[in-house]
Amino acid sequence: MTIDVAVFGAGRIGKIHAANLARQPGVRLKYVVDVNRDAARALADLHGAQVADVDGAMGDASVGVTVVCSSTDTHADLIVASAAQKKHVFCEKPVDLTIERARACADAVERAGVVCMIGFQRRFDPTFSALKARVDAGEIGDPEMLIVTSRDPGAPPVEYIKHSGGIFKDMLIHDFDIFRWILDDEADTLHATGSCLSDPAIEEAGDIDSTAVTIRTKRGRLCQINTARRAAYGYDQRFELLGSAGMLQAGNVRPTEVTAYSASAVSSDKPEAFFLERYRAAYAAEIAHFFDAVNNGKPVRTTVADGLKALELAEAATLSWREKRIVKLGENVA
Repeated sequence: MTIDVAVFGAGRIGKIHAANLARQPGVRLKYVVDVNRDAARALADLHGAQVADVDGAMGDASVGVTVVCSSTDTHADLIVASAAQKKHVFCEKPVDLTIERARACADAVERAGVVCMIGFQRRFDPTFSALKARVDAGEIGDPEMLIVTSRDPGAPPVEYIKHSGGIFKDMLIHDFDIFRWILDDEADTLHATGSCLSDPAIEEAGDIDSTAVTIRTKRGRLCQINTARRAAYGYDQRFELLGSAGMLQAGNVRPTEVTAYSASAVSSDKPEAFFLERYRAAYAAEIAHFFDAVNNGKPVRTTVADGLKALELAEAATLSWREKRIVKLGENVA
């Protein structure tokens, strides 16, 4: 039996997901939907699909799955519409920019009984997954402190930043998900601070480009997250976890693992250039996981509830930064 799929969004991430789902056995990309019809046509032609609008794709009963890679302000409506049509849905993060609408999505998915997976691809990174497995096996005893470093090589265009929901929702939402996944715990209190250090236009747009977040969990564990929109040396994604019996570190991925030794220096490749290269294997693994869940009735690893929890942390961080105070989770931050 072939599953017909509609992809919404023909940008960078839409192209990645379209290529990966096209490799899945028994899966066919039927429609590509994008407000940019030329982009939609190019992606559709590449995979033998058709161009459609939202109503056409959603109204086709043969489409069993939607893959949402369009702009964030479309995510909630497309999740709700997919659920109403009994279509399983994979949606890029975040679920929405507001907690209220994200909760409405979770409710719609639950009522419809469809599979809904949120694109937190870092959980599928081979290195991060291996570290998590070793933590769960008890290798370092009880986890006590997680330190996350997350730095982009450069900021996105200011016009994008203006509509992104801010750095905590756009960038750190991945790090908040990593925090919950690795520590298997929930936040009790959170303190966030930040600065604009790379481009005054970002500050003029009401955002920041560098942050430091400290979280204390309900079990007393600690997490520190440091992020920056500018790292001259590449895409810097790593973390370390200190436990009662040792420590585990997950480092960067580099184009090659060759190290050169000379009389003047020891050198190796810089980290991968950006997220599309860094998480190439993770994107492929998460789509394979999603269709395995759809085909075999298995639970997905990153649920809409996980998306909601990460958004709640991003909202708390935004509040903490703006009001310069510690926020206790559970406050009305919506």
